[in-house]
Amino acid sequence: MHTCAHAYHPPAPPLQVAQWFNTPAPLTWQSLRGKVVVLHAFQMLCPGCVEHGIPQARRVHEAFDTGQVQVVGLHSVFEHHAVQGTPEALQAFIHEYRLHFPIALDAPSDGANPIPCTMQALALQGTPSLIVLDRLGRVRLHHFGRLDDLRLGVLLGQLIDEAAPAPASPPADGCDANGCPAP
Repeated sequence: MHTCAHAYHPPAPPLQVAQWFNTPAPLTWQSLRGKVVVLHAFQMLCPGCVEHGIPQARRVHEAFDTGQVQVVGLHSVFEHHAVQGTPEALQAFIHEYRLHFPIALDAPSDGANPIPCTMQALALQGTPSLIVLDRLGRVRLHHFGRLDDLRLGVLLGQLIDEAAPAPASPPADGCDANGCPAP
């Protein structure tokens, strides 16, 4: 009987962001490569987000070194757009809740679909949702609803302990099993 060495962990689709908060420059999965990433998708008027998800994201942000684990908030508004869908409303929310980790305002979709772009790309079922990426940017957890802190902490510890990706270095002669790049 053959056993597989590794499970399939797909890469995260690109973030599609209308505006960033709490970061000097826009973040990409590539810019976060080498870190474990905890993406917390929320809506400011979602009871589960306010009571559990946002406090959990804050606890993770405070508990782990940002060189190892990066928390990113994703405000994915799919209801009550007029009340919570503006950058000004989100900025006030971030200030009032004293959130210090980077937060993205998910880009609205075009047309009649109320589901924002990154939320669609990640196939999120609603808010709160947690996506955890390993150091290579692969999705290792895709969870909708409340997740126990201990379960999340165990996963984060496992991912931190995984070997960091080795920097890619070309073979001495420039060729490898994938081919020979042009000079």
